[in-house]
Amino acid sequence: MKQKPIHAAMQPYLEGKVLLLNKPLKWTSFDAVKKIRVVTGVAKVGHAGTLDPLATGLLIICTGKFTKKINEYMGMEKEYTGSFTLGAETATYDLESEPVNFKSLEHLTPEIIRAATQQFTGNIMQVPPVHSAIKKDGKRYYEMARKGQEVFAEPRPVTISEFEITHIGIPVVDFRVVCTTGTYIRSLAYDFGNALGTGGYLSKLCRTRIGQFFLGNSVLPQEFETSIIQLKALSEGHTNT
Repeated sequence: MKQKPIHAAMQPYLEGKVLLLNKPLKWTSFDAVKKIRVVTGVAKVGHAGTLDPLATGLLIICTGKFTKKINEYMGMEKEYTGSFTLGAETATYDLESEPVNFKSLEHLTPEIIRAATQQFTGNIMQVPPVHSAIKKDGKRYYEMARKGQEVFAEPRPVTISEFEITHIGIPVVDFRVVCTTGTYIRSLAYDFGNALGTGGYLSKLCRTRIGQFFLGNSVLPQEFETSIIQLKALSEGHTNT
């Protein structure tokens, strides 16, 4: 992608910056990348780790020469908070599809729910969702699944170093997870529901940390755009005086 001439104040972004963005609900990760490209005028922009449209939270975006660091950031430990809804399942393991297979929750107690986290802590094998962007024979799982083709997702090793239930309000339980890259929280929701004998799906997700980068230090896309407009105006003001 050839870089067009950009505003002088955007030169640092062309040379390379790491941006911490708070991805809004229903935005794709590419939506966020596109926003940065449009606002800064820099063509070379990429993100370090996809967030699903129904997830919110920390998205690391690199510009210019810093796009070379993307793989480094993608490999960092991640922290998530969110909610599982128990008592049903969905095909996508989240709210992108309708809940089915409703089951009773009468046997659940806080002790049973919290104890079930132990089997998912440490080094485990996890089966990714069939509705995911993983490729097999050049085709993405979700593309095959949407066409009604049978998808056999193979288990992959992941590490969940922390998995705690932070609040119980049946059928919804809130959680916090610290895990390695490649861990699917949607799959954790599905597997956790199976372990409880109730079924479960991911109903809310927020990424709060990537390595040493925290959500609290991020900005919303609108806030970033406002800051760039102000920066350009300030630069032009200095130029004209």
